[in-house]
Amino acid sequence: MKTAEIKRRYLAHFEANGHAVVPSAPLPAISDPNLLFVNAGMVQFVPYFLGQQTPPYRRAVSVQKCIRTPDIDEVGKTSRHGTFFQMNGNFSFGDYFKEQAIPLAWDLVTKSREQGGFGLDPERVWPTVYLDDDEAFEIWRSVGVPVERIVRRGKADNFWSMGIPGPCGPCSELFYDRGPEYGREGGPAVDEDRYMEFWNLVFMQYERGPGTGKETYPILGELPAKNIDTGMGLERMASILQGVDNLYEIDEVRPILDKAAELTGKRYGAHSGHVASESHPDDVRLRVIADHVRTALMLIGDGVTPTNEGRGYVLRRIMRRAIRSVRLLGWQDRALPELLPVARDCMSPSYPELATDFDRIADYAYAEEDAFLSTLRAGTTILDMAITETRTAGKESLSGEKAFQLHDTYGFPIDLTLEIAAEQGLQVDAEGFRRLMADQRARAKADAQARKTGHTDLSAYRSVLDAGGPVRFTGYSEVSRESTVRAVLGTTGPLGAAVEGDTIELVLDATPFYAEGGGQQPDLGMITIGNGQVEVLDVQQPVPGLIVHRGRVLRGEVRAGETGFAEIDTTRRRAISRSHTATHLVHQTMRNFLGESATQAGSLNAPGRLRFDFNTPTGVAPSVLHDVEQQVNEVLLADLEVHAFITSLDEARRIGAMALFGEKYGEEVRVVEVGDYARELCGGTHVARSGQLGLVKILSESSIGSGVRRVEALVGMDAFQFLAREHLLVSRLAELYRVPNDQVADRVEQTVTQLRDAEKELEKLRAQLVLGGAAAIAAQAKDVRGIAYVGTEAPEGAAGNDVRTLAQEIRGRIDPARPAVVAVAARANGKASLVVAVNPAARSRGLAASDLVKAAFSGRGGGSPDLAQGGGLPAAEAPNLLLTVEKAIAEA
Repeated sequence: MKTAEIKRRYLAHFEANGHAVVPSAPLPAISDPNLLFVNAGMVQFVPYFLGQQTPPYRRAVSVQKCIRTPDIDEVGKTSRHGTFFQMNGNFSFGDYFKEQAIPLAWDLVTKSREQGGFGLDPERVWPTVYLDDDEAFEIWRSVGVPVERIVRRGKADNFWSMGIPGPCGPCSELFYDRGPEYGREGGPAVDEDRYMEFWNLVFMQYERGPGTGKETYPILGELPAKNIDTGMGLERMASILQGVDNLYEIDEVRPILDKAAELTGKRYGAHSGHVASESHPDDVRLRVIADHVRTALMLIGDGVTPTNEGRGYVLRRIMRRAIRSVRLLGWQDRALPELLPVARDCMSPSYPELATDFDRIADYAYAEEDAFLSTLRAGTTILDMAITETRTAGKESLSGEKAFQLHDTYGFPIDLTLEIAAEQGLQVDAEGFRRLMADQRARAKADAQARKTGHTDLSAYRSVLDAGGPVRFTGYSEVSRESTVRAVLGTTGPLGAAVEGDTIELVLDATPFYAEGGGQQPDLGMITIGNGQVEVLDVQQPVPGLIVHRGRVLRGEVRAGETGFAEIDTTRRRAISRSHTATHLVHQTMRNFLGESATQAGSLNAPGRLRFDFNTPTGVAPSVLHDVEQQVNEVLLADLEVHAFITSLDEARRIGAMALFGEKYGEEVRVVEVGDYARELCGGTHVARSGQLGLVKILSESSIGSGVRRVEALVGMDAFQFLAREHLLVSRLAELYRVPNDQVADRVEQTVTQLRDAEKELEKLRAQLVLGGAAAIAAQAKDVRGIAYVGTEAPEGAAGNDVRTLAQEIRGRIDPARPAVVAVAARANGKASLVVAVNPAARSRGLAASDLVKAAFSGRGGGSPDLAQGGGLPAAEAPNLLLTVEKAIAEA
């Protein structure tokens, strides 16, 4: 039975039994800050299980795409680990419990294929239950399972919790007996290789309270509304129904593995006589390729693109592991154009969007491979040198600083550094690397985190939300209103009162203030409360549903429970709304010219200006930008109506509303449309008609990462003022050049060309000046313990290339039979640099240029034993650098 058919039967079975079919959430669509990707079928239903939201259905069934990043390093080592997998799940939110969950599972598993079931032999299915769960034991017996095949197991195997206070309960797992050729008899407690688990039914009937650890959270008692969460591992069920040994042989994976084997001339499982071979490196690498290529396809399909942070870095890492594995097996050409289409054909029967969107997916994947092959060539050379230096120094571990330099300067991934070093018998100071990375990231994230949550404990926000529910946003239809102050917060939590000069956070029961989100900057304004007045300087939503106004008390006193009047800055709101509507128009127009793959990757809507980031593998030609700008302004001239409405997600998709990749939307969504020109899911504020934008002027287009471009533009009066300034500038240049305005660009280009030619001539003259005295300088070499030493300064402002050339020229003027060291210091832009050149005769005496430079710069600097350089000290240190090199020679 094909994997797609297993999914279809699973969904059909539970739909026929009253379950709402819920689509898989996109892989990155989660609100939990501790998770990069959805890693279980129940993740998108967590708010219902925790009672944070009311579920729109009592029963649900889904097939959820999942990724578990901790398994990345295990992939290939066994035939059971994979990063991407799919979880069939059925869920009940206080509707039914064990008495229906167990028969529903048994019916689907054992019902004949002709009747829509999986047709497993009931004699080979073994259920397990929690030690004292007599209720589940009796239900399994009532459906026909003999007592000897119902196994009671302990807390480690058959009791589920989230590891934090909250719902928990016993579970019941289903195992399939694969036969005596796979191990010993006796059931799952004896041999879990022979008896393969494929389904886990979790019965959430208890609640755990606060405690000191996962095993010590006390059970407070039974929950009144008991929930069901079950998960069937799709890949495991596929291996059972397809009669294969492991996940690499199911129909969604094996063709990718076979293609990789064909490219590299290998044969999977050929080395041990059994396809489940765990040890041969060829099999290991073929598994890595098959798993990682499939995972990359699914991630890019869900809108993730390769980057150096977060989810994008996980994607980049698995792609690079796959590409390197192919090369280690002997294939040196581009691999993804051969492998990715095979993965598409495997997965598109279940996910048709992978076929329709394949051009976009392929563009990102192939561009990443090309970039990585370039990085691999450069980085491997540098890493090989570092490994050689480490061994020469008699060390067994590559420094964290070197690993960080490879990553930060050359883009070489740390996981590859670890792998290559291990292949060469060396360790890597991974802790030192992580410390340097953490320092770098901490600096970058500190401001963003403070911006979102301030400095208040999130528990304070959650308490306010629990006490009063979500804050009602009224800003779509009004710009001011009376509201009740629900809470006044300071840096340490709730305040009794705030007075003039205090910086506080206010929560109202309803507000016209828009909280920053969706790329739109927040509203600012005033809130008057009795005799107090608060200037609102920022508005955020630190936890979903809670709008927080941050500001300063200008006068009077502010207390919770009082009635206030909230009024936004309407001039700012209108300017931001113009920018947001303009962003929608730029997005749609980019797609018109570049294709459907030009999807939004981020945005900023600020007063009078916008920044729009979008996915595309290559730069946008200036002519295309001109056409985009012109078409956008034609829409403005058409003065189309801008209309927002609420509809179902299915209806929004049917009418072609654009959605952001990776976003998880509810059953109801807000659609903003500009006439029939643009239609997009959006929660932001907009103008009433496109003509109100006035003018859109695109300023620039640039790259901000692999496959992501950025357009910046001005809107409204800001655009008019920019054009007015440009006009004045062009008129002034035309006056200076004494040419018409339309000839200014040509004359400026001619001037720039002439200046560049003059600079090249000056560079030649400077080089001649620098090198002209090389012979005389060489003749002044002093003897330092038998070494001819030259220490000199280059002319002020000499270019780096000229300084290196001077050092080599002086070295060449010294008799090669005489050991010689040449050190040339230079001063430029307030900094001192140093180049050291050593001839072979001095090398034979144990002197190395790289060591001498490091002696001068306290361990910094680098290069080869023949030629090395360093820099960064104040210019006044130039003479001291030369003295330090001389001292190092004398002490060598």
